[in-house]
Amino acid sequence: MMSIEVLTGVLLVCILVTFALGAPVGLALGGIAMGVGYITWGDALFNVIPTTLEGTYFSFILLAIPLYIYMGQLLTRSGIGDAMFSASQMLIGKVRGSLAISVIIVCSMIGAMVGIIGAGIMTSGSIALRPMLERGYDKRLALGVIMAGGGLGILIPPSIPMIMFASSTQNSVGRMFIGALVPALITIVLLITYVVISCKMNPKKAPLDKLPDVPQTTKEKLMTARDGGLSLLLIVAVLGSIIMGIATPTESGAIGVVGAIILAIFFKRFKPKMVRSAGLRAAVLVSVAMWIIFGATVFSNFHLLMGVQNMVAGFTQDLGLPPMMVILLFQLIMLLLGFIIDEFIIVLMCAPIFTPIAVSLGFDPIWFGILMILNIEIAVQTPPYGFALFYLKGIAPPGITMLDIYRSVTPFVLIKLLVLLIVMFNPELVTWLPNKLMD
Repeated sequence: MMSIEVLTGVLLVCILVTFALGAPVGLALGGIAMGVGYITWGDALFNVIPTTLEGTYFSFILLAIPLYIYMGQLLTRSGIGDAMFSASQMLIGKVRGSLAISVIIVCSMIGAMVGIIGAGIMTSGSIALRPMLERGYDKRLALGVIMAGGGLGILIPPSIPMIMFASSTQNSVGRMFIGALVPALITIVLLITYVVISCKMNPKKAPLDKLPDVPQTTKEKLMTARDGGLSLLLIVAVLGSIIMGIATPTESGAIGVVGAIILAIFFKRFKPKMVRSAGLRAAVLVSVAMWIIFGATVFSNFHLLMGVQNMVAGFTQDLGLPPMMVILLFQLIMLLLGFIIDEFIIVLMCAPIFTPIAVSLGFDPIWFGILMILNIEIAVQTPPYGFALFYLKGIAPPGITMLDIYRSVTPFVLIKLLVLLIVMFNPELVTWLPNKLMD
């Protein structure tokens, strides 16, 4: 039987080769684990399949994933984006860069509803990119704020990767959701601050938005505020039901779906065609997600059974690093992984291996989970190979090049890296609120 070090090297090489060949992620990971496992273990390896299948597809926590995805699809087709943009613009008023600020706020909310980085960026971009370019905004600023806001979807609850982390490490989804709120708020404030300062220093980046020829009446303003408030209220209802102990994260997903349907009716978008298209798109996304979860879980379980956790723990001990340096090392590994694989796989591969080691060093698992989410958000948006960059390219106008996208995201990625460091060295930013509300 090969050593765990050699086995890890073989698995890594196989992953890189299959990804380079364009194989489906879930099937590639599961197939690699089964193939290498059969060579090293023989028929005994097949015992992993039924236990993994049961743990993956019969988990009450993971039932939240299709509910949140379906909620997101209903919301993106119900006019919520327009309602939130109008309310945000009215609230911000006549400020240079106000549309860019609105994009950060609204796209982060839309991203949170969708719960997946790729879908969040593409949904946000399809709503916000064209209006920004038409109003004369600098294309790099327009692209950057969409990437920054849409990418926040996995940090603002409800978040699919957070559910996966909690499921794979046996931690509380509710505590993760609440623990992410302060880091998310810090990120949004810093992103908006950057937009305001950069637009003030270089007015060409954002024209001063003109007031409408016919000012809104008081009644129209109240209707705009009502529509935007109702849209925001749904997020509050989903998260609030968890915080108050009224519902589990899975049950809150059902609340979100019902709320999305009510909003669709309210905005007069509830039609059989809309429901059918939302359901079909949600089914595709759920199918992809569940295959990835299954394949990555088979891979992780096999690797864990072979002793990778002991190998990593022994390696960190041999280096003689202080605990915080070990956490920094884990962050670097996940950052590099984010260049080649998406957020689902990083969570499912790294969470079961790194989290117990972090806990053994005296760190809070919820804090470490939020660090992982922050790290993944940065990794998948980092040039040149972050996969989220290619989602943005897919919705950009023909004249936008990859170099434009690289330059547009750089300052926003640096801001998120700053947030990661702030949270890393101030764990109470994550732990204080869950301890206050849930203990």
